[in-house]
Amino acid sequence: MHRISPLEQLDAARFDTPAILKKLVSSSRCLAELKGIAGSIPHQGILINTLGLQEAKDSSEIENIVTTHDELFKEDVLPVVFANPAVKEVLRYRQALRVGFEQVKRSGLLTVNHIIEIQAELERNHAGFRKLPGTALKNDGGHTIYTPPQNPQEIMSLMSSLEHFINEAELYAADPLIKMALIHHQFESIHPFYDGNGRTGRILNVLYLVKEGLLDIPVLYLSNYIVRTKTDYYRLLQTVRMEDRWEDWVLYMLEAVEQTAVQTIATIQAIKVAVQDYKHRIRAEYKFYSHDLINNLFTHPYTKIEFVQRDLQVSRITATKYLEALTDGGFVQKQKMGRGNYYVNIALNAILMGNAG
Repeated sequence: MHRISPLEQLDAARFDTPAILKKLVSSSRCLAELKGIAGSIPHQGILINTLGLQEAKDSSEIENIVTTHDELFKEDVLPVVFANPAVKEVLRYRQALRVGFEQVKRSGLLTVNHIIEIQAELERNHAGFRKLPGTALKNDGGHTIYTPPQNPQEIMSLMSSLEHFINEAELYAADPLIKMALIHHQFESIHPFYDGNGRTGRILNVLYLVKEGLLDIPVLYLSNYIVRTKTDYYRLLQTVRMEDRWEDWVLYMLEAVEQTAVQTIATIQAIKVAVQDYKHRIRAEYKFYSHDLINNLFTHPYTKIEFVQRDLQVSRITATKYLEALTDGGFVQKQKMGRGNYYVNIALNAILMGNAG
């Protein structure tokens, strides 16, 4: 069985290779640009909600929990009608992400207790860390490729060391992006929970970047990159364990940060353009234009009468009138579901579905 050592025992100088330092410069630059552009959206809830849902979908897909955007957005507006268990699970992921973000914002730390709370929100249970042996990671052929620590005391001890590594900058002299890669690998190798380790670990990536001040809000989500490079992801996790090839793993994660930042910048730019376009055209055509209305339309890819009532503090009749006018104007598309209606933001939906042209 592969033995896990605390991360601070790794020689930080081994990551000072030309390839890693070069990739660190470009990935850090892209991340800084992403932080800046995300900060330029006046209503941050737009990004937290829409990109958080995108991440929840992609991260769950890695665990073979597959849903569509349409199913997720519908569940957001009409939860009673819809009861797909995969959709419920993805939406719990988004909620776990929010819980973690609030904790980091409030405390400036990312502790073992925070990690336990995130996983509890994700799995809707309070089992905590594994107390029984038997957990092993198998490949597609059913063969055991890795057995994580089985002893509850060892799991607790390793998680306690990881907490220090995450929160005490002076413990390890490496760039935060390198540390994020090491933390992710260590967490996945400890595999401290019965369920939800992969998804919890991916939430920790972005929360660590927020904690370190590299992002203000959680908008860099690596799951889409991992979905597309799943084979490399699992192979590189394993080569660190078998052959101590940490450098290859760090390069993979830095590439993930860079590509994801570039992709997210493009998405946010497209959302900004769509917000401006809707603002100008709705303001020109309708007396009921307001910032709150725009925020509503872009925070919820699918909105409904009740959301508009709540966000704009208007009556049901008024909210209905607004949405019907926006339907006629080609801003939203009205859809019937069961006994209710919901309204699809045409521009935002095209961006999130990857069809923006």
